Amino acid sequence: MAVSANRLELLQIADAVAREKSIDRGIVIAAMEDAIAKAARSRYGAETDVHAEINSKTGELRLARHLLVVETVENPSSQISLEDARRRNPAAQVGDTIADALPPLEYGRIAAQSAKQVIVQKVREAERDRQYLEYKDRIGDIVNGIVKRVEYGNVVVDLGRGEAIVRRDEMLPRETLRNGDRVRAYIYDVRREPRGPQIFLSRTHPQFMAKLFAQEVPEIYDGIVEVKRVARDPGSRAKIAVISRDSSVDPVGACVGMRGSRVQAVVNELQGEKIDIIPWSQDIATFVVNALAPAEVAKVVLDEERERIEVVVPDAQLSLAIGRRGQNVRLASQLTEWDIDILTEQEESERRQAEFQNRTKIFIEALDVDEVVGQLLASEGFNSVEELSLIDPKEIAAIEGFDEETAVELQTRAQDYLARIEAEHDDKRKELGVADELKDIPGVTTPMLVKFGENEIKTVEDLAGAATDDLVGWTERKDGETKRFPGILDGFEVSREEAEAIIMQARLKAGWVTEADLAPPPAAEASTEEMTEAQA
Repeated sequence: MAVSANRLELLQIADAVAREKSIDRGIVIAAMEDAIAKAARSRYGAETDVHAEINSKTGELRLARHLLVVETVENPSSQISLEDARRRNPAAQVGDTIADALPPLEYGRIAAQSAKQVIVQKVREAERDRQYLEYKDRIGDIVNGIVKRVEYGNVVVDLGRGEAIVRRDEMLPRETLRNGDRVRAYIYDVRREPRGPQIFLSRTHPQFMAKLFAQEVPEIYDGIVEVKRVARDPGSRAKIAVISRDSSVDPVGACVGMRGSRVQAVVNELQGEKIDIIPWSQDIATFVVNALAPAEVAKVVLDEERERIEVVVPDAQLSLAIGRRGQNVRLASQLTEWDIDILTEQEESERRQAEFQNRTKIFIEALDVDEVVGQLLASEGFNSVEELSLIDPKEIAAIEGFDEETAVELQTRAQDYLARIEAEHDDKRKELGVADELKDIPGVTTPMLVKFGENEIKTVEDLAGAATDDLVGWTERKDGETKRFPGILDGFEVSREEAEAIIMQARLKAGWVTEADLAPPPAAEASTEEMTEAQA
């Protein structure tokens, strides 16, 4: 009876531990087998390969010593000769294992304590693996938990089947959580670490807000309305861009809800954070105008190359467009992923006037004409002396007050001025030691050569070794702020593609690449049907 009770007790313990730790019963039994085998090795010798087996149905325990079949026995406690092995099993071969049954053991206090430690360790490892596997696939989900303790401002949350942490910088400003409080948060990372899986929660993550709306707005959950982007100043203000896949469903109205009930539920969860719900648009100008709401926008000017947009607002709307401490324009920039410059109508008018005066001054000095002629050229939209030198003289003669003779004279003066400037730049280039062969690279101008020389690019090899970012600069976006790092050719209106082409031509001239490397991939030959359709 005692034996039966012990057997039953083993299975009962395994079942209880498996239920409590939410792990597989087989893992607990395997841990018990390892623990019993370890305890048995303390009796039979550490070198003895002892294995324990517990019958998962009856609880019966069997101990066995495994012996490796070898030609020559060097360690009797773990090896057996082929001759002796074949007495037990005629089919035994070298490399096989012979199981030698061992009698049951009575475990002392030390052996039992050692077995307990092994079981606890194995169960803990299994529990950690279970937690990691369960939560690693839940990154991006919202979970509910109870605050277990607060350590140095960081909050440890009991999720029921694991613990998670909300770091101080992932909590809303002025938010205070105490032991026993219920908390809802967003899983943004799960890491496997030696001390166990670390589950990181956030209440400031932009996607936390998106997921809250998905819980409150059935249209988002069903996929009819999609949250495209979210920008947050946690605890203060946020902007969320939404779009509807069904023309009959208003995405903004769906998120607001009847009398604002849906958005208010999200606001309450976020401790009163104000939320602007904005219709998303594929047209960036329209999207920026929407994102700057509630401010009114008079005009927008796009710079697609630098992903920068200039927004002109009425003078009275400037403070509203910028927002308190720049909050509104900053959130709009994060939402649209474009840099936004805000100007008033008066500032834009003053700037246009300054640009007009600057162009007028350039024409007066370069062409040696009076102010009236300079203003006429500037007002007709000519932006540079280069543009004037290349245009058809008839277009200049068409300006009121000009004739063909005047047009030819102005163009001649423009060309003479450019030749003089070119000669000055070439002298400067030679003075800096920039090689003549760089002049032959397509797309490179003499003013560029001067810039190259000032930045220690003096040979074809120097230019071939440059990176595109070295020439045109680059932009870094971090924590919602954009920082611009200028390149050597800033101010030359050279695109990234043009800079890449210049560098590749330098590499070709330096012999680093071949013409075949620069050639575009051959187009697939059109089928007879396609050719017929094209001709038709």
